[in-house]
Amino acid sequence: MKYLAYGANMDVEAMARRCPQAKLLWTGILENYRLLFKGEHLTSSFATIEPWEGFKVPYVLWTLTEADEKSLDQFEGYPNHYLKGTVEVEGVEAMYYFKPPEQPTKPPIMHYYEALVKAYDY
Repeated sequence: MKYLAYGANMDVEAMARRCPQAKLLWTGILENYRLLFKGEHLTSSFATIEPWEGFKVPYVLWTLTEADEKSLDQFEGYPNHYLKGTVEVEGVEAMYYFKPPEQPTKPPIMHYYEALVKAYDY
């Protein structure tokens, strides 16, 4: 399966630990989506993407085995913490994780934000 990563899972080293058989296919820009932070708790929020005209989100496209997907489901807290959707990029349908739209937006904690900065710096 193809998996579109837009946050912490853009980090190649972290993905190697979480999903040892995952293969990086390519990087790109997802048009008409925006990156934001949402959370259901007072003290935490996490990255998500939502359709939004005129915005762009960098991504990494991975191919995953079934075992890799199960590992990511656990890491992402699917289906309680994140939900799954699909999006088409460059003619390929890919799965991605997203926060429920009704969750409020708010800033992330610094440790989480720094992990995302590291992933995007790669």
